[in-house]
Parts: sequence; structure tokens; C-alpha cells
Amino acid sequence: MYRIRNVPKTSGGPETTGATIHWAHRYDVYTSLFGFGVNSRNSRMVVELALVEAGDKVLDVGCGTGNLTLTAQKYVGTSGSVYGLDAAPEMIDEARKKAIHLGLETTFDIGLIENIPHPDASFDIVISRLVIHHLPDDLKRQGFAEIFRVLKPGGRLFLADFNPPTNNFLAHLALALVGHGMMQTSVQGYPDMLAEAGFVEVTSGKTRSIFLAFVSGQKPAA
Repeated sequence: MYRIRNVPKTSGGPETTGATIHWAHRYDVYTSLFGFGVNSRNSRMVVELALVEAGDKVLDVGCGTGNLTLTAQKYVGTSGSVYGLDAAPEMIDEARKKAIHLGLETTFDIGLIENIPHPDASFDIVISRLVIHHLPDDLKRQGFAEIFRVLKPGGRLFLADFNPPTNNFLAHLALALVGHGMMQTSVQGYPDMLAEAGFVEVTSGKTRSIFLAFVSGQKPAA
């Protein structure tokens, strides 16, 4: 069985010190095993925990092939808007195809978390799933600072990242799918980094998924 493996950026798309996944078609096969598809139970869970509502302007950082982004689009409705951002052109191409197929006017752009191509105070909510663990710590801090910049006052960040299961069977299954590297992932350091970036009301905890934990924070309203 293949394992999900991060490949450092070498060509195509913007340069970054974070890991970039280029194999979009296989990525969808892998993520479907965890139930991360468009409008899947997991995608709906993340969007609902992020408190995405009709009329919101939402950014999905590290959107991959757009599964979470396109789910969020259904929640914001015609009065809101959703943008997806990813460093891999292959992922953005696949996400755009999905949007066309679903008839959704979601915007997908090639770009980096450390240099988000949007003005200050643009978004009500920034979401991210299974992305931050790909980044070295200095890039995590840059990314959180950029997210803070593009959030409106009072805006929220909600990120979900891999939480290695403690159940032996599930742990072995996860190990076979994602390899040893991701099994070492921990979100424990994220809250301190969010606080350093200026976020308040920083919280973290479990989700309804045995594979995901969450961290959230808010940009001060004033």
C-alpha cells in the first residue's frame, strides 16, 4: 500500500520551505479513505465547528483539491464567498474542475500561507485541514501571522490537524496510510503560536473524528 508522503517543493508553483503535495488524483483516493470528500461528514463537521454561516467570506488555506472549500461554499450560500489557496498547481487545477462540475462559484488560487495574496482584513473566517503539520515551525509562525493579517477584526481561525489515534488497530491503519512522519504530528504547540501571532480566545481539543484535533482563535475586535 502506498503511503502519503510530503515532497519538498522542487518545481512548478511558488517556492516554499514547506512540503507540497503534487499528486492530486492519488491524494483524493487517500483522503477518501478518511472520509474527507466534498460535503462528506468530516468536511461538514469542520465547517460547522468553524461556525461558518450564510454570508461569510471564508478562506481555506492549503485547500488541496478543494473538498473542504467546496463544502464551505454550500454553507455560505449565494450571499457569501469562499476562496481556496494552495501551493500546488495540480491541486488547484483539480479543485477548479470540481467547482465547475458542482456549479459552484468558488475561487481557487495558487499561493502560499506565508504570503497570502489577499488584502488586510478580507475574511470573516479562515479554515484549514491537515495542512499545518507540513510546515516547519518558522513557517507555521509566518503563516499564522499572515492569517491574522487577512482576518477582519473579530474574525476566526479554525484549523484541524492529524491526531494520531490511541486505538492499536486504528493506529496501525493510520500508520499504513500516512507513514511514520505524520504519526509524530502534534497540535500541542499550535495554541502558543496563535497567541504569539495576536489571536485571543485560543482553544484546542478533540473533534468527532478520531484522526483530527482542532485549534481555533479569534482576531481581537478592536
